[in-house]
Amino acid sequence: MAARNISVALFPKTSQDVRVVEVEPPSPEPGPTGAPRPVTALDPGDRERLLSGTHHDPHALLGAHPGPEGVVFRALRPFAEAVAVTLPDGLRIRLDNEGDGLFSGVLPLDAVPDYTLRVRYGSGVESEVRDPYRFLPSLGEFDLHLISEGRHEQLWKALGAQPMEHQGVTGTRFTVWAPNARGVRVAGNFNFWDATALPMRSLGSSGVWELFVPGIGEGELYKFEITRPDGSRTMRADPMARSAQTPPETASVVHASRYEWQDAAWLAKRATGRPAHEAPFSVYEVHLPSWRPGLTYRELADQLPGYVADLGFTHVELMPVAEHPFGGSWGYQITGFYAPTARLGTPDDFKYLVDALHRAGIGVIMDWVPAHFPRDDWALAEFDGRPLYEHEDPQRAAHPDWGTLEFDYGRREVRNFLVANAVYWCEEFHIDGLRVDAVASMLYLDYSREDGQWSPNADGGRENPDAVAFLQEMNATVYRRCPGVVTIAEESTAWDGVTRATSEGGLGFGFKWNMGWMHDSLVYVEKDPIHRKYHHNEMTFSMVYAYSENYVLPISHDEVVHGKQALVSKMPGDWWQQRATHRAYLGFMWAHPGKQLLFMGQEFAQGAEWSEAHGPDWWLLDPSYGAEADHRGVRDLVRELNRQYAATGALWERDTQPSGFAWVDGGAADDNVFAFMRFDASGNPLLAVSNFSPVVRDDYRLGVPDDVPAWREVLNTDDSSFGGSGVTAARPVKTEAQGQHGWPASVRLTLPPLATVWLRPV
Repeated sequence: MAARNISVALFPKTSQDVRVVEVEPPSPEPGPTGAPRPVTALDPGDRERLLSGTHHDPHALLGAHPGPEGVVFRALRPFAEAVAVTLPDGLRIRLDNEGDGLFSGVLPLDAVPDYTLRVRYGSGVESEVRDPYRFLPSLGEFDLHLISEGRHEQLWKALGAQPMEHQGVTGTRFTVWAPNARGVRVAGNFNFWDATALPMRSLGSSGVWELFVPGIGEGELYKFEITRPDGSRTMRADPMARSAQTPPETASVVHASRYEWQDAAWLAKRATGRPAHEAPFSVYEVHLPSWRPGLTYRELADQLPGYVADLGFTHVELMPVAEHPFGGSWGYQITGFYAPTARLGTPDDFKYLVDALHRAGIGVIMDWVPAHFPRDDWALAEFDGRPLYEHEDPQRAAHPDWGTLEFDYGRREVRNFLVANAVYWCEEFHIDGLRVDAVASMLYLDYSREDGQWSPNADGGRENPDAVAFLQEMNATVYRRCPGVVTIAEESTAWDGVTRATSEGGLGFGFKWNMGWMHDSLVYVEKDPIHRKYHHNEMTFSMVYAYSENYVLPISHDEVVHGKQALVSKMPGDWWQQRATHRAYLGFMWAHPGKQLLFMGQEFAQGAEWSEAHGPDWWLLDPSYGAEADHRGVRDLVRELNRQYAATGALWERDTQPSGFAWVDGGAADDNVFAFMRFDASGNPLLAVSNFSPVVRDDYRLGVPDDVPAWREVLNTDDSSFGGSGVTAARPVKTEAQGQHGWPASVRLTLPPLATVWLRPV
């Protein structure tokens, strides 16, 4: 139907019954026409709250509502010159201009029709839009109940920006938790960042604000404009955003995944396979933005899986991929907990990388940071004008080390935000493990605080019971919902039961980083060989507590930055001795009870400290570089370590059982020698011997079982192919009846200088 000027003479039951008493030709400038009855003016208080963005129920004032004289229409369209209601039959009725962007009128209808709004601006631009205020709430009561209880395990499906079809119309549902806000509005590139026209409604006592906006889809930028309790306003990124602008820009991005996974076989195997602590588990730690600087997620997917698989690592551990504003934080100061960083691509691009790693047989562990968040005024800090995600006690809120804020683990909605986030990465991105950062800072109320800067718990202790409950809930939920996923704690104290089941009072982690082993063993190898005998116990002490938890042995990024030097550069002596000690240390590490983690660049003995600005020194492996064998040899050793490790059940089948380890000689301090046995589930042994002296030790007698007639060398870090001196055992070594070190028999070995050798029964 063409646009017509009309006047309504009757009060019909439908638009079809409207009697047009005046008909004019179509307007030469198509736009709103007609004149409905005027409506009663808004209550001044309602009007002020609506225009200022502090009305808790804008849907009660805006949209279409049946009344005694017909259906009342009211629209809020700032800067519009005219607004009209377009009815299903094409009839267009112009609304009265109330001022301040409000337009209203009464149409003589007895039911609300399926209408649209025709909006004309002063520039002559017109648009036909659906009215956001004609829709019922798009979030169900059950979702709100779970949110209020802090038990919504898929919180990302209820909060944030969700493209969807609602009441037969496509658009985006915006929802945000802001219980202290006086009002919340949506701003974005779709309304020129003026939020006036899109106030949200408060959904009862849940603290959730909601608005379904028709016609808004994927890729749109948005933020929430929040009116604080003091009346001031703040523009905030969505805490639940699944995608964000590339930093330094800070807007959230409406996202809907289109990715089709190809890793069903991987997930099925993961769910039914060996428990992680009884399986091979060697980890290559990666900072994605600098592994090969400039690569996107999809470009990384073409290179990283092949490289890691070639070296034989079972897993990669990705330093935090969640969105963060400052690249120099390496991802540990997160502002977008649900959004992979846009620096490298879209969320679906990140899924492509994870999928590619899975197809290459590589598990994916992700660093997860629930301990703190930065103070950026567009993110979580005092999100709705008061402490919300952080603790209300300033002493409890401020993290003393990093200038950040600590989460309030005692608030159920905050705990839900974090627990659901852990589940989100595992379910939506098929992450196989979460390495939880800075657990100690969460567990202790006095962490890095002096007397007077903290308050004890209800029992007078220094433990944080809220953090304990949160970690237990997170671990229990992840293990229940995501079969085969493993959680790993970076916990640097002697907290009891980090990897004990939550049902037994433990925190429920699968593994704990063995920071004590890392510190002690590095202290030892950094000493000159002539002084190592005075530090022998630094290498043996770890076995005193090796079975108190399930451990990962980490040589992580933290050990090769900020003046600590790269691993090979920590070693004393000339370049040959440094490389030899580096290789010997890796051989010792791979044989020691616990899983292995090595940071990128250390697999080829990079001598420089890592920098996120340029990443590993890959040029060291270039054939045109004169000493490439120095570095290629170390990389070849790491490949062989992983190959032998995967093939040798003695190194992992009883990794968490004391019966899987036995010292042969742990007291040879004067010789700088360590010798021990590892046993598989059937009792088959592996003999590991490390000589941390720069001299060859001939006819070195070590005790062994008497039921093995001969031993063969399966790994020698001094092999010339690894850059060593080539002192190897070419033939099997026979077992002799002479007992040694409390064992019924013995072997005589030639121990290469600064080297580790592994021997297995012939």
